[in-house]
Amino acid sequence: MWHRIWLFFLLGTTNSRKIVGNVDHQWLGNGTSDNPYIVSWPANDALNGRNYGTVRKVSITALSGLSTLSVAFASSAYSGDLSSICQYFGVADEAATLGLSLYVLGFAIGPLLWAPMSEAFGRRIVFLATFSLFTLFNIGAAISANFASLVIFRALAGMFGSAPLTNSGGVVADLYSAETRGLAAVFYSCATFLGPVLGPIAGGFLGEAQGWRWVEGLLAIYSGFMLILGILCVPETFSNVLLRRRAAMLSMQTGKLYVTSVDHRNPPGSLAEGLQVSLTRPLRLLSKEPIVVVLALYMSFLYGTTYLLLAALPIVFQRVRGWNPGMGGLAFVPIAIGMLFATAFMIFINRQYARKVRASETGQLPPEARLPSGKVGAALIPMGLFLFAWTNGPSIHWAVCMVGTAFFGFGNICVTLALVNYLVDSYVTYAASALAAATVMRSLCGATFPLFTTYLYDRLGIHWASSVPACLSLACLPAPYLLSKFGPRIRRRSKFATLAMSDEN
Repeated sequence: MWHRIWLFFLLGTTNSRKIVGNVDHQWLGNGTSDNPYIVSWPANDALNGRNYGTVRKVSITALSGLSTLSVAFASSAYSGDLSSICQYFGVADEAATLGLSLYVLGFAIGPLLWAPMSEAFGRRIVFLATFSLFTLFNIGAAISANFASLVIFRALAGMFGSAPLTNSGGVVADLYSAETRGLAAVFYSCATFLGPVLGPIAGGFLGEAQGWRWVEGLLAIYSGFMLILGILCVPETFSNVLLRRRAAMLSMQTGKLYVTSVDHRNPPGSLAEGLQVSLTRPLRLLSKEPIVVVLALYMSFLYGTTYLLLAALPIVFQRVRGWNPGMGGLAFVPIAIGMLFATAFMIFINRQYARKVRASETGQLPPEARLPSGKVGAALIPMGLFLFAWTNGPSIHWAVCMVGTAFFGFGNICVTLALVNYLVDSYVTYAASALAAATVMRSLCGATFPLFTTYLYDRLGIHWASSVPACLSLACLPAPYLLSKFGPRIRRRSKFATLAMSDEN
């Protein structure tokens, strides 16, 4: 009985026969230590996520996306009614913002731990363990007796809640082939971006009506609900872990030695070695790869600006225009609308890309083929931010500056998805480390930008303070255009990009 319960929590199934598969299958090798049986996926194997039915794939993708949304949503819902936190604990606005900044700082620390753990133990068990603690820390934040405990619980919630930000993208890769995963990846990425925008809307109205404790309570209820659905409905999908479990059970049942094809080619290291690679390789990429540095800086700026707006919009609409917290939360709706339109645009772009891949002789396109949408977004971002900066005064109708934030939301999605795809296509086998480097940098920016927002707006005023990110976005505008022209030359001189392409070939 306990074995079946353990199997369920580990893999999401208690069917040992399904895990073992066909015992009589003719594996390569002879089962000895010198020549073990090599376990790989037979055609149409029911345990392989790539062979799941469409409904099951969509359900798992949706649940993974909603789990990611709950984490991103929790980052900003806290900011929906900061004034009540300031009043309740008697702290200044800058101090209250720590609950937002330290939560996002957890996004920089957590993925470096959870990624190697998921490779060693599986995506499901890491999700269940970390998301259980995420839910508990949300409960702790809701019942905090003092401001210090609230901030500590928020920081821990951010670190443990960051697992879906790392692993949900891996789940998409487990379920879909490279040609078909683009659409699923767009929806998953949209959840990452929409969460911070939707949070202040719900947090503003709920905080105004019931107080900040109920905002934190809502986050605990949301994460707890997703945890239950994850336990019941999301199985283990990581091929390496599933095949290792199959190899171990076959070895136990038959007395012969079975190993996975991946472990036979590259014997797995210890968890400590995995953590070392996870912690050091992103830093090596940041120190030696110009492409990673430039794209990580651009994505970090966009992510930081998103969180800067979480602190800036309440100043513009609540402090200057006199809106209440609930109405002030609605100021984030245009950003969400822009992001949704960008999602539809990226679906169209992905279909165009897939059509070009099928038409190419090699079945591949250079990474630069991912950049057209990034060029569109790079032009719209400064346009939107400057429009917001110089029309956000009370003498101009509020709808005008919101058009600017909608442009920012649209451009943000287009640029970020284009750059993420460019990194993945450029570094292939090292893509996880390249993305981890970008994730660490962008989380640091997301954590620090809100800390100086209030000071910036107090010193410069709403027009010039809003112009600071607009000017920086203008400086970033040439990045996708320069990559289109010089990207191939830079990659040929890149050690990691060259090694990645040789591994792929």
